[in-house]
Amino acid sequence: MFGESPGFSDGLNWALAGKGVIVMEKAFQNLTSSELQQKGATISESLSGLPLHVRGNLGGASAISKAQYSRLLRLVTTHLSSVSNIFVHDGAIGSSPKSDVKVRVISDSPSAVLTLSSILWKTPSRAVSHDSCPLTVYAATSISEAVGDAVGLGSQGNTGYIAADVERSALILCGKAFADIDGTKKALAALCGPVLYARGGLPLSARLLVSGDSVALFFASDNAIQSCADLLVSADVGVVLSPDGVAPLFQTNKLSDVNLYNMPSAVIIATFDSSGTIPSVSKLSPGQAAYHFLAGYQNGEFVPAYAKGPSCIDALDLAKALLSKLKEYQIPTFLVNIGKGEMSLT
Repeated sequence: MFGESPGFSDGLNWALAGKGVIVMEKAFQNLTSSELQQKGATISESLSGLPLHVRGNLGGASAISKAQYSRLLRLVTTHLSSVSNIFVHDGAIGSSPKSDVKVRVISDSPSAVLTLSSILWKTPSRAVSHDSCPLTVYAATSISEAVGDAVGLGSQGNTGYIAADVERSALILCGKAFADIDGTKKALAALCGPVLYARGGLPLSARLLVSGDSVALFFASDNAIQSCADLLVSADVGVVLSPDGVAPLFQTNKLSDVNLYNMPSAVIIATFDSSGTIPSVSKLSPGQAAYHFLAGYQNGEFVPAYAKGPSCIDALDLAKALLSKLKEYQIPTFLVNIGKGEMSLT
């Protein structure tokens, strides 16, 4: 806009105010990595295992009440409104133009934005403001460590915690929680699931195997991916299957210029059965594939839909949707028993 200087944008300030954050001095939007580093951003040491609180999920994470989340959000937005500089980054989960979820990160720290921007897909600068259901991430790195006690979540020391609200499409990262990439991705995946589903995408706890021009959906436990790690687009679990093709939910360092792959030519479901009941390789009908996907059998244990993280979509609904996709696109499916002898999925 004419007359605006770096850090000042009436449109952005109004948009942030709508999210409860009043800009005290400047708000910097979509800075490059080098620009963030000039503002003091550094590469943060990775963390893992921070507490994850999700409202509206179907299990897998500790709950947080509506009142607790509302109180926490007020404290976080008040804190962000009290700092001199705000850093904003716009991105997306999933790379299909029709089946993605726009994300806006609002933070008091260029380091948090530098970290979070590395996992989100790039999106046009105005895409978030024009989206009907964007996710908002509030990263309050310098907020008081006592904020957890104030809302009844308990003290988390100087590490922080992750809190998500599906109803509000909002994620709060307190303290150093932004450095727990795995926990942050699990929370974002839970939040984006219903939006992707409503837009015709199918969020799945799968990985992509790519060999030449062939792409396969791969459902497996973390231990089962070792034999084909070199063929994986990403070791991270989480893809979205849409009419446009298939893509990882999150950007990774392994990806080059390809961000959306063709419709899978096959689906591989890896199970682990040491009893010898399940053959080494079996070709499945769409109905059988949906059954094994829903069961997620792994040597006596069941992980429905292979989803270990919090989910807002029932596993049975995912199985029905997968069944429909397998029939519609005539995708062959194979069940591979990785527990029967030494074998390589490649």
